[in-house]
Amino acid sequence: MGNVFAGSEVVEMGIQIEKNGRDFYGVLLEKSKSEKAREIYKYLSAEEGKHIVAFEKVLELIRNYEPVESYPGEYFAYLKALAGGYVFTRKNKGSEIAEKIKSDNEAVDLGIKFEKESIVFYEGMKNVVPERERGVIDALINQEKNHLLKLIEIKDSL
Repeated sequence: MGNVFAGSEVVEMGIQIEKNGRDFYGVLLEKSKSEKAREIYKYLSAEEGKHIVAFEKVLELIRNYEPVESYPGEYFAYLKALAGGYVFTRKNKGSEIAEKIKSDNEAVDLGIKFEKESIVFYEGMKNVVPERERGVIDALINQEKNHLLKLIEIKDSL
């Protein structure tokens, strides 16, 4: 069984997730009437932009990396299963989803869901990047956790 994805393709999925996150929060920034929510959306959109840059740097370093696996295709099959159900791995989904949102409560609930899904995906991603790059992924995971906390905080105030 061959690899479902190369390591670089998994990182490219991470880039797409971050682009969709940036677009999602950017649209919410324009739509929201709550100043507090707008501040959070602006912050989160900018943060996702920083993550894109970080993943692009990782991508350059791992173009031909193949992880050590228990059996051929192990990690890639796992990540394919994760990515298959994750809408933010599909191009332009962030803004498309945000356009349909009717309230800040709905937006925050979806943001919480997307941040949680990103954390799970990135935890899995750590197994398909070289060990020397896992610190970058860990830092991004911690930032996503911080985003999650900010969204929970805003949810409590809405």
